[in-house]
Amino acid sequence: MKIDLQAVEDTAKELYIRALKILPPDIKQGLGQLQSSETGSTAKRVLATMVQNIAVAEHTDNLLCQDTGVPIYNLWIGKGVEVDGQALKQAVRRGCERATREYPLRSSVVHPLTRNNEHSSCGIGVPIIHIDFSDAPETLRIEMIPKGSGSENNSFLKMAVPAEGIAAIKTFVIDCVLGAGGKTCPPTIVGVGLGGTSDLAMALAKRAATRPLGSSCQDAAGAELEQQLSVAVNQLGVGPQGLGGDATAFAVHIELAATHITMNPIAVNMQCHSARRARADFTPAGVVFGF
Repeated sequence: MKIDLQAVEDTAKELYIRALKILPPDIKQGLGQLQSSETGSTAKRVLATMVQNIAVAEHTDNLLCQDTGVPIYNLWIGKGVEVDGQALKQAVRRGCERATREYPLRSSVVHPLTRNNEHSSCGIGVPIIHIDFSDAPETLRIEMIPKGSGSENNSFLKMAVPAEGIAAIKTFVIDCVLGAGGKTCPPTIVGVGLGGTSDLAMALAKRAATRPLGSSCQDAAGAELEQQLSVAVNQLGVGPQGLGGDATAFAVHIELAATHITMNPIAVNMQCHSARRARADFTPAGVVFGF
């Protein structure tokens, strides 16, 4: 299957707009579950306001949040897909620029030194584009994630001593959630990356933070630790928007990789309650949008 690059550009544009305006069903369901179990009166009111904000934004065709974030595109190239990799990346970048200029969206992307804003949501190395491969036949998948600064500013890395064991992982994650407080606009998805190298651990944490609710770590030990930390985090009392309550996080998600015998990297990256993402699959039958 040969990929139409113009269709990729158009889809990259559409995905950015969709991600900013339509909250995935699993996140809406997660908010409903937190509402039903919340015991704090203030927290209940905050959660109700969040739910109302989402409904109003979608009903009026407005953005869920004013922060358009740093645009991230994850691409998976399946079996039998023919595409020029460099041309594919350029098509995604053009789509990102068009979404910002044609919609128009506020550009949140600036040069790290001059702070110059090109008003395109693009710049050096941005949009961030990750390309991987899958065993899905004749399928190109594009996922778009706008990562806001409120959550991204709460990113942490610790090169733990292996002898400290799992206790060091639990302590670090709990300390990060407490330190972030209400700055991540909780309830959050707490992404934890374990193992690999320092850069891989951070990438794994981002992948974990942006995973759909209801999914589990593919590693059995990782999945067990997810459950333990999810319970622990919601006993901290941070609550929605940091104002106290039971609903500090939707869940703790973990992704892991093998690491060196003498080190144990632990990374944390968080996603706010407006956990935005959108997806499109290119198949021989056409383009199918989803989350």
